[in-house]
Amino acid sequence: MISDLFDSPWKVLILAVVILVLFGSKKLPGAARSLGQSMRILKTEIHTLQDDEHPTATTTTTTATVPPPPAQITHQQQVDHLQQQLDELRTQAPAAEAQQTHQAS
Repeated sequence: MISDLFDSPWKVLILAVVILVLFGSKKLPGAARSLGQSMRILKTEIHTLQDDEHPTATTTTTTATVPPPPAQITHQQQVDHLQQQLDELRTQAPAAEAQQTHQAS
């Protein structure tokens, strides 16, 4: 059924006119730009996934604690780890709010 839609150039032209009327000429460049940005993001994500499969010599250090593998985590350990993360976020939130109010002044 869809293949019958593109068998004649007139049908394609009518479809293009309908899309132009529905979206308007002002919105189409923005939509095309958005589509292009999405494609670029998709390509970079694919490349980073491929790079992740081939580990490099550089490693990064993180300050966050890494939980043990899932097979070794008990329910209580998960709860404790999440509670610790919540406590860290609560202590960071007032400092971030103070910094934002200082920047706004």
